[in-house]
Amino acid sequence: MVAVAAKDELQVFAGNASRSLASLICEQLGVRLGEADVKRFSDGEILVEIKQNVRGGDVFVVQSTSSPGNDHLMELLLMLDAFKRASVKRVTAVVPYYGYARQDRKVAPRVPISAKLVADLMVTAGATRLMTMDLHAGQIQGFFNIPVDNLYANPVLLPRIQESVDGLPIAVVSPDAGGVERARAYAKRLEASLAIIDKRRVKANRVEEMRIVGDVAGCAAVIVDDMIDTAGTVCKAAQAVMEAGAEKVLACCTHGILSGDAIAK
Repeated sequence: MVAVAAKDELQVFAGNASRSLASLICEQLGVRLGEADVKRFSDGEILVEIKQNVRGGDVFVVQSTSSPGNDHLMELLLMLDAFKRASVKRVTAVVPYYGYARQDRKVAPRVPISAKLVADLMVTAGATRLMTMDLHAGQIQGFFNIPVDNLYANPVLLPRIQESVDGLPIAVVSPDAGGVERARAYAKRLEASLAIIDKRRVKANRVEEMRIVGDVAGCAAVIVDDMIDTAGTVCKAAQAVMEAGAEKVLACCTHGILSGDAIAK
């Protein structure tokens, strides 16, 4: 966890698990690391203590809700609350990976809309603005009654894709219907064709079958997604486009969660 505060001087705060990230931010901003402790009681409860004055400051709390997601989310909420109670002027939550974003609507009876709950928790804890990257669903911005900046990773990923296709024509592939808008944006900038995979899930994290809409034969198929979790989707998508005649298959994502045996796959 990292927090940046601006009063008379820009200040950066880091939790125990994010010293390397904090060091990178400090290096880029040319500031020193502030003093904040994120500890645990013997029963596992999280204790956050800000060690220096931030009254009237403009604070940025940087924390992805990556694995273990529940612990990191709780650290974020407690850090936001600590700054709010320290009388800062503004608290911006910088959450590169927004957890629980896949549960953004009711797809079955008696299930929660977890993305909305997390939004409410952040605002209640004290966030006055959210910065995030490649939200799983754009409509999550509407769950907040505060400003939301949803940044995109394609300025970083597009040059890497162009370097890796070896001069082949490119077909950008969306691994599901929900990612079509993202894939179309990549295809436009790469001057590439677009293909869509119709996937049928039997349950969460398990894909049953895939069918390709579009032509990938003779192309470098670039599968773009916001996240890769268990890697089941991207592996089946790669197999499907190879069977459809793709010369080369690349996969890129913003959030490489890679849980379970994803790397082995």
